Amino acid sequence: MVRVNLLGTAAVIRAALPALRANRGRVVTVASTLGIRALPDASAYCASKFGVVGMTRALAAELAGEVGVTLLVPGGMDTAFFDGRPEQYKPGPDAQLNDPAEVADAVLYALTRPDGCEVRELVVCASTEPSWP
Repeated sequence: MVRVNLLGTAAVIRAALPALRANRGRVVTVASTLGIRALPDASAYCASKFGVVGMTRALAAELAGEVGVTLLVPGGMDTAFFDGRPEQYKPGPDAQLNDPAEVADAVLYALTRPDGCEVRELVVCASTEPSWP
């Protein structure tokens, strides 16, 4: 979990950084509301996403004026992520989950701000998201 979510994110950014700097590009990292608030039975996931939050905030400070950095903090997503998982790990039957298209639209918004304008952190979740704040 940590290898993919945190170290994988760091490796991709490191590889892209020369091109991002050369083109004054932008990067969006993907954390989770569980990178802000921990829940039981999700220790490794929370640790990996807390790491993405901290790394992204540090990168934003380090790369200010060179590369745009946005931290995306999505709530639960309406995807196949929960398929096949034990019931204790699935959202309840009344859970309102994010439409992936809406989250993608929010990312596009962050990526298309004019030069000099940064969306540093972007929380996208249902108004009844139980893991936020």
